[in-house]
Amino acid sequence: MKNSIRLVLLCVIFALTITKAKAQKMAENIQAPVAKIIPKQLVKHNDTRIDNYFWLNERENPEVISYLNQENDYYNAKTAHTKEFQTELFEEMKARIKEDDQSVPYFYNGYFYLTRYEKGQDYPIYTRKKGNLTAPEEILFNCNELAKGHSYFQLGGMSISPNNKYASFGVDTKGRRIYTIQIKNLETGEILSDKIENVTGGSVWANDNATIFYTQQDKVTLRADKVFRHKLGTDAKSDVLVFDEKDDTFNVYVSKEKSRKYIVIGSGSTLTSEYRILDADKPDGEFKVFQPRVRGLEYSISHYGDSFYVLTNKDKATNFKLMKTPENATSKDNWKDLIPHRKDVLLEGIEIFKNYLVVEERSNGLNHIRIMPWSGKGDYYLPFDNETYSAYTTTNVDFDTDILRYGYQSMATPSSVIDFNMTTKTKEVLKEQQVLGGKFDKNSYIEERVWATATDGTKVPISMVYHKSIKKDGKNPLLLYAYGSYGNTMEPYFSSTRLTLLDRGFVYAIAHIRGGEDLGRQWYEDGKLFKKKNTFTDFIDCSKFVIQEKYTAPEHLYAEGGSAGGLLMGAVVNMAPELYNGVIAQVPFVDVVTTMLDDSIPLTTGEYDEWGNPNDKKYYDYMLSYSPYDNVKKQKYPNLFVSTGLHDSQVQYWEPAKWVAKLRTMKKDETVLYLVTNMDAGHGGASGRFESLKELAREFSFLLDLEKIKK
Repeated sequence: MKNSIRLVLLCVIFALTITKAKAQKMAENIQAPVAKIIPKQLVKHNDTRIDNYFWLNERENPEVISYLNQENDYYNAKTAHTKEFQTELFEEMKARIKEDDQSVPYFYNGYFYLTRYEKGQDYPIYTRKKGNLTAPEEILFNCNELAKGHSYFQLGGMSISPNNKYASFGVDTKGRRIYTIQIKNLETGEILSDKIENVTGGSVWANDNATIFYTQQDKVTLRADKVFRHKLGTDAKSDVLVFDEKDDTFNVYVSKEKSRKYIVIGSGSTLTSEYRILDADKPDGEFKVFQPRVRGLEYSISHYGDSFYVLTNKDKATNFKLMKTPENATSKDNWKDLIPHRKDVLLEGIEIFKNYLVVEERSNGLNHIRIMPWSGKGDYYLPFDNETYSAYTTTNVDFDTDILRYGYQSMATPSSVIDFNMTTKTKEVLKEQQVLGGKFDKNSYIEERVWATATDGTKVPISMVYHKSIKKDGKNPLLLYAYGSYGNTMEPYFSSTRLTLLDRGFVYAIAHIRGGEDLGRQWYEDGKLFKKKNTFTDFIDCSKFVIQEKYTAPEHLYAEGGSAGGLLMGAVVNMAPELYNGVIAQVPFVDVVTTMLDDSIPLTTGEYDEWGNPNDKKYYDYMLSYSPYDNVKKQKYPNLFVSTGLHDSQVQYWEPAKWVAKLRTMKKDETVLYLVTNMDAGHGGASGRFESLKELAREFSFLLDLEKIKK
């Protein structure tokens, strides 16, 4: 009998093996979709470009949707042999997450506020408790209920009225970051009739508990350009326009000072800031300009007592300095230095308390938190003891406290939320991210910060983490990630999902390339406009470094970047394809020239100071020299996994779609090329916490399949 059962099992296993082998063989014979060619001449500065796939811009064209679906079907067919593994990877990553988790509560205006998740649920539940943590829970919003019937759901911009009775909130069900604001009576649970559409989602309350201010977007470009005043219980059509930003390179937002005394309208471009302030007790009054815009002058404001504290680059303070001015004399002529400019220290932000000023700084690429008593005596820094960490202030909404709340994590240390007593210098770890599954031990991993030498001699830092069993023999798969634009710093951070790669022998590394602010403001300046190519060559030089130091080899090196980091991926595979076995490009910005010439596309005009304005020939020529779509050539390319979202408001879906279509006709190799389009989401991908893990499982299976790692 046992022999019979064994024989049956062997037959089943044999049959499954044969079936998988057949499926693999069939997948090899599947033909990739071929986008039809409709040449379109694009003429600028007497230069003619031919775009064969311009027609893919037509979002409502059934042929476009059909093509995107064909690409999805092609991916699914070609990777059918990994579907079971993808499910295993998803379950593995999900198993590390504490499903019934909750945030550390913070106290504001008489209530403790918490966000929690329930087991098996995708979306957060926002709650509060009056007075103390033993009080009954009051559910503000259960997003799992609100998300029913929607393939995408995002609640944002929740704002509580000063009397704690109302909550304004925004909802996006497309993923295009176009919200509808509504108001909930927290005492009765009723959603009021107020409905404000086509907005950014955020709003702030005046102190009368009856007025909110919000930001509206241009319907075509999605640029936030107008601020309105809305009275509770009235039709949105009667809302009053209080500010209209006419300069299409600027975006606006509205906020409220921590002191609760002022409503603030902020208006800014890449290089220039301007603020307007209004007494929050007088919502029907006129906003006053804090300091009129001056091209190149950047500043931000924080109110305390009878003064404003101004973080600014005034007087050529490249790394910014802190200044102070009376609240009744806010023009720059009245600003006085409080913390002067330092060439080697970037001033990133401040937190103001009754007895202390807390300053966030960055030097040598590392975060520092400085505690400065207003008495002027005994300032000090919080101690951190490695080189692959990030530390940052978090939710500090109370003035009258000596407790600073900050976060800390490293590439091998889960994130922690810490309360630090600035007077006694004692700390309490309120929460450390739990990694479930019983296998994680941070001592099993090695963290390093190493320095690559760029083509021009600049030293570029790389943060990395890997299992301590790794040997530097050139045989390890390595995933190198970078962004490198807009001055965004890529902090060394912990990820429980990353363990899926580390525990299978991968090295994970972040290249802190120019274009970010990782080593100060000049690091950003040296990676934009006519210096943009430094971003790409830095990444290539970091790639060569990890190969040279035998962390990996070209046949095991992988690269990853998203959005502007996807532009980076597109550029480096054109410039140095031989260095990589595979590349993941998420929502990549690859059709640079065409997009930057189209001022109807969201974000375009506001980014001239980042990339340049191609209506000027010298910028046109420079951008054309690196634009990934325009520089696809007949050569070998690495294996490529490209993802996008149909409703993306930041990088339109057609950029990666056109890029992939062109690559299919030009690349001279048998490497795989996948385009996966989320037909229900936008720039950030799926909205649910578990749905996003499925997207990650796809990316990981792409890497692991190339490495022939099957479990």
